[in-house]
Amino acid sequence: MPLSTIVYFVLGLLLLIGGAEILVRGASRLAVAMGISPLVVGLTVVAFGTSSPELMVGIQTAISGQPGLMIGNVMGSNIFNILFILGVSALITPLVVAQQLIRWDVPLMVGLSVLVLIFVQDARLSWGECLFLALTLVAYILFTVYQSRRENKAIQAEYEEAFGVADPTARTWPVDLLLLVGGLGGLALGSRWLVEGAVAFAESLGVSELVIGLTIVAAGTSLPEVATSIIASIRGERDIAVGNVVGSNIFNILAVLGIGGLFASGGVAISETAVAIDIPVMVAVAVICLPLFFTGSRISRWEGLLLLGYYVAYTTYLVLAATGSGRLSVYADAMLYVVIPLTLLIVALTVVRSLRTSSLLSQKT
Repeated sequence: MPLSTIVYFVLGLLLLIGGAEILVRGASRLAVAMGISPLVVGLTVVAFGTSSPELMVGIQTAISGQPGLMIGNVMGSNIFNILFILGVSALITPLVVAQQLIRWDVPLMVGLSVLVLIFVQDARLSWGECLFLALTLVAYILFTVYQSRRENKAIQAEYEEAFGVADPTARTWPVDLLLLVGGLGGLALGSRWLVEGAVAFAESLGVSELVIGLTIVAAGTSLPEVATSIIASIRGERDIAVGNVVGSNIFNILAVLGIGGLFASGGVAISETAVAIDIPVMVAVAVICLPLFFTGSRISRWEGLLLLGYYVAYTTYLVLAATGSGRLSVYADAMLYVVIPLTLLIVALTVVRSLRTSSLLSQKT
């Protein structure tokens, strides 16, 4: 593998991360200076900004004709966000899921994941389906802005502390605008170098673009979400840690597949492997959030460890499948018939215990 390939890939990844950070900083300050509340900034500008690497990679891959990287990036990022980022964040400190908005967004994330699974049953995401997702993104943003006005003062204060309030007397908009433009430029150039490097990696390693998208590219483009959620957990802003992940997953589906797919002439081709395995895994990972988020409105440390363990298991499966290992069938059977049923049993017991606790508390009151 040429050294230049590695250099371009690393530089592209660094530009994506740096560009996303600069974009979020500039856009957030501009939005707050224009009178938009920090809550709306956190749920829209920051969520969109942390997903901007995936979007730029999606557009670049659509233009370059590498649909495997686009689909792999979206699925891999959504799986990585829930299993790895929420897992690590919950290990740092148990995550409280108190926002009513999250209670709306989680079912929406599950519904959109299922919708994608339905769309791709013909092994293609058509241009019309991509347009539908893009229009749904607009509706989602408008609804989020409307819903944010109904949040209580505690949640408003939490987001205000996290994203700050711009000083109306400070004329910093030229600097903020420059940051915004610079961030977009870094994203554009970084996505191009990252895609070129990822394609070269796939060719040199003899694996599919889908696998590279599910692993290296997905983890790389999700680094802004990693930083945002982990820092939020350390600071005790646990609503933001969860909201960032859920919001980013929704943006990945609606923006990356929706807007990115519009740049692909004739729609986006989906491989049989993605339809049969990887997209159902994305749906399953989204569904597992329902009992975890709604039992006691928190994600405990053991649940975080469970999520992290599943990410390791899924990555191991991808590696075994990519290398053609003879142990793949044994590993898959162990996951299917032992690990997954055991996990479902544990989650079911947790739900039952939570319902009993809620019933007892309601009787006492």
